[in-house]
Amino acid sequence: MNAEQRQQDIVDAVAREGRVSVADLAGRYGVTVETIRRDLTALDRTGALRKVHGGAVPATVLALPETAVAERELLGASAKQAIAAAAVDALDLRSGTALLLDAGTTVGCLARILPEGLGLRVITDSVLTAAVLAGRGDLTVRMLGGQVRGITQAAVGPEAMEALAALRVSVAVMGTNGLTAEHGLSTPDPDEAAVKRAMVRAARRVVVLADSTKIGQEHLVSFADLDDVDVLVTDAALPSPLAAQLADTGTEVLLA
Repeated sequence: MNAEQRQQDIVDAVAREGRVSVADLAGRYGVTVETIRRDLTALDRTGALRKVHGGAVPATVLALPETAVAERELLGASAKQAIAAAAVDALDLRSGTALLLDAGTTVGCLARILPEGLGLRVITDSVLTAAVLAGRGDLTVRMLGGQVRGITQAAVGPEAMEALAALRVSVAVMGTNGLTAEHGLSTPDPDEAAVKRAMVRAARRVVVLADSTKIGQEHLVSFADLDDVDVLVTDAALPSPLAAQLADTGTEVLLA
């Protein structure tokens, strides 16, 4: 068994057993504990599992806390930029396309590289994205109303929901705090989840941008199921159970 096969087997074992120990894995595969620790470190970096003292647990056990948008913009910037670049073609943008842009930082990276000269019509709940696009003369940008949630700089509340209920757009580009087969796309805040859910409903196609730290995370509120997602763009191979579920739902997965 080579390293790639062993690591995939470890991910499957964690999913089955809930927790595995370094010592048991070393004995199971006939390798040193140092080799297993390196495997777990590599898998933790991709979000396939979470390395803990003495072993590993499913990634869903340790959900990452929500952080302010300014901090998140600095984390994994190169991965987010690569995901945004890979996603542009998947949007299938044409002259006059209407699209919704969510308030995620990876979606913000995509906003900065939207192609010019198409007369795009952009609607967003993100104060930061609206500010970035407001100076462009080749597109129009509409900011959803409502209360601005400070930690994400996203508009939430009845005004945003009312506006989205009347919209139908070609594509929604969504970010997420977490993505699992069981809980779908999730986020910590119920108000923001409601806006995200309304965005998904308003779009003919849904493109989700999620770096590897989001894979396997589950947060308080699910705002979309996997079968709501037409395209997922990420930066690392997915755990096999999630990849199989996405294949079943017909979701296209693009690796940046």
